[in-house]
Amino acid sequence: MKNRRRSFNRSWKKFSLQILLVVILVFSISSLAFQFIFSKNYVSGNSMQPNFNNGDHVIALRHVPISRGDVVILKAPDKKDSLYIKRVIGLPGDKIKSQENGFFINGKKYREDFFDPNSKLREKLYTPYAGMPYSYTYSFTIESLAQTPDWQKRYSNRYLKTLQKQNRVPQHNYFVLGDHRTVSNDSRIFGFVKDSMIVGRVALKYWPLGDFAFYG
Repeated sequence: MKNRRRSFNRSWKKFSLQILLVVILVFSISSLAFQFIFSKNYVSGNSMQPNFNNGDHVIALRHVPISRGDVVILKAPDKKDSLYIKRVIGLPGDKIKSQENGFFINGKKYREDFFDPNSKLREKLYTPYAGMPYSYTYSFTIESLAQTPDWQKRYSNRYLKTLQKQNRVPQHNYFVLGDHRTVSNDSRIFGFVKDSMIVGRVALKYWPLGDFAFYG
């Protein structure tokens, strides 16, 4: 009887140790994956409505190519130790023009298929853009933005003159916007986003469960 009990105790200890090692291994692999492959984030604010809402939880892929239209997590250029979620509109070398609430990239009309054409969402009557859709975008070019007070605070006069002359997104930089453009703090205000500031491309929205979706 005692031998059976001792044998059972040894087996239980061995099994418990194996379970503990498996848990440690899984935890370690998960930690490494989210450090080098994935980035788990949540949305704060309304700048990406209606596609992403305050409180949504997303997972982004690190170290992947970035294309126009991708939603990315980036290090905030104007707020230390903060992250933003925005959509890439301009790639390195692009000439961007917003005119009459439409986008032209390198002279061609850009179809923003990520907006629902049937959306009835409109700005409240007491706001500056009363009655406008969330996606409404005022007219601008890189050249015109280079003359705004926000960009003049961020960049040197020499750099701004170069931007006005070239009127293009600089190399190794991106131009990003929020989907809710009447309220979004984005490249129109804080300027370009360097490629080194992009944490990853959003690949999955997993919370709330009812809005579960893949992107990419």
